[in-house]
Amino acid sequence: MTTDLRLAEFARPHSDLRRRLVQAILRGEKTSTSSLLSEYGPDDPLPEVGERFVLIDELDQTVGIIEVTEVRVVPLGEVDLPFARDEGEGFTSVAAWRAAHEAFWCEAGAGLPDDTAIVCERFRLVEGRAPTGA
Repeated sequence: MTTDLRLAEFARPHSDLRRRLVQAILRGEKTSTSSLLSEYGPDDPLPEVGERFVLIDELDQTVGIIEVTEVRVVPLGEVDLPFARDEGEGFTSVAAWRAAHEAFWCEAGAGLPDDTAIVCERFRLVEGRAPTGA
């Protein structure tokens, strides 16, 4: 696989959450992801449509290549249900999506205001192997 691409690292390294998210991508169930705009900086620019990333699993192994198909920066309060569902984590409401993401993004259960800038990214798997033990 190509090695000159940026890494797509979902959740925290060596975590069960990363394992589950990567398996969902490899099964085609997860086709979107979100992050706080504040997490990006000069050395880590926003992804661009058409850009490809090396997909890394919980063991830091390369398991695939994803290609960005859409990037939007929206206020947290405007994330919609189709996007939340496409994250492949079984969300059936935007409230459930938001609660899970705020728990991941925030310390000590603090919430985020509706106008917090969120990067909503859609992607497709262009190269990968089937997950084992999924």
